[in-house]
Amino acid sequence: MNNTTQIKKNYHFIKLQKLVIVSILIGFLSAFLGVILKNATEYYEEIFFHQTIVNPIFFVVFPVFGLSIIFFLREYVFKKKENKGIKEIFESTNSNSKNLPSYKISSHFINGLLTVVFGGSTGIEVSTVVASATIGSVAQRKQNVFRQYKTELICAGVAAGITALFSSPIAGILFSLEVISKKVTRAFVLTNLIAVSIAFGLLYLLDEKPLFAVNSTTWHLRAIPYFILLGIIAGIHSVYLTRCVLFFKEQFSKIKVPYFKIIIGSLILSISLFVFPQLYGEGYHAIKTIFINPNEMVLSLSLALTFIGILLLKPIVASATLASGGDGGVFAPSLFIGAFLGLLLALLLNTYLNADVIPINFMIIGMAAVLSASIHAPFTAIFLVCGLTNDYTLFLPILVVCLISKYTAKMIYPFTVYSYSPSLIK
Repeated sequence: MNNTTQIKKNYHFIKLQKLVIVSILIGFLSAFLGVILKNATEYYEEIFFHQTIVNPIFFVVFPVFGLSIIFFLREYVFKKKENKGIKEIFESTNSNSKNLPSYKISSHFINGLLTVVFGGSTGIEVSTVVASATIGSVAQRKQNVFRQYKTELICAGVAAGITALFSSPIAGILFSLEVISKKVTRAFVLTNLIAVSIAFGLLYLLDEKPLFAVNSTTWHLRAIPYFILLGIIAGIHSVYLTRCVLFFKEQFSKIKVPYFKIIIGSLILSISLFVFPQLYGEGYHAIKTIFINPNEMVLSLSLALTFIGILLLKPIVASATLASGGDGGVFAPSLFIGAFLGLLLALLLNTYLNADVIPINFMIIGMAAVLSASIHAPFTAIFLVCGLTNDYTLFLPILVVCLISKYTAKMIYPFTVYSYSPSLIK
């Protein structure tokens, strides 16, 4: 009996060792992929965007060229296998037989990069999430001992990828929990903690900086009613974003000739980018611009109309990008919309109600609020935005506003782009 007990202990110890080692590998590889994709996208997007400013004809050339390359790669290199985004992860975690094939690493990496660099109005977040999830999926297939930890190892890859993009290990774990796993096991805690620790360690060694350099020093209790208003408006706008994505995907799916999709999508993109260059790519360059002294900004009619145009068009151009073959999701569009929405609301309150609110606070809170409502993951949004800005001053108002925006959105429309399925509303 003692020998049997000892053998079982040894087996569990060896299995634990292997789980730790594979979690370290998943964390390193996923973070490395995320860092390379983030830096490559930022570098080339800046170069290409500069070309459009110098010569606006590229607003027409780049979208059609980028979407055409992606179509060519999907058709002839990846053998007509479509990228379905995060829904692919759900299909894998909900099935014992379905797995994320290894080509998803290269296809999402390449297509995500090409989409944003050539002006597609989305981001690389979903591309990174699926590619890093695939790293976890491939790892769990290497040995039979890992088969029972399929979801946990996929989540470890996702958590490490999110950590690499947003410099927030907590956001990585919470996204894996709130969106992918939806349950906590001891294996989940172990694998995800190890993966994000390795990812964050890699960021430290590479001296990766937060995406946005902002300095929020305080907030005032008198602003709470206005924060609540921001949460409600953010929830409403997130539903507009979700419905746009679903509508465009449904309508474009009826177009049987692929190049018609590319032409229509490119036309929508080109016109929008020509009118509002801020919509180019993931839009982080535009957010950085308005983060420069927003508290000194004065609202004018032309500025208000520009912001309103951007807020109305961003969901449309993001949806057109995705529906016409681009790779991406709603992460970057949500952050972009939230920043502009928060700033516009703050300027309106200060101009017409003498509210004396702090615009930069509304920008930061708006980013978290729209993301929370778009993906129904408030705690992910909180730590992700705090990690992006490397500032936790606004933690409490962000928490309140994220919960308000999420439940406002759920009351209006219960689905996200991840959870929606036509069968659910039949």
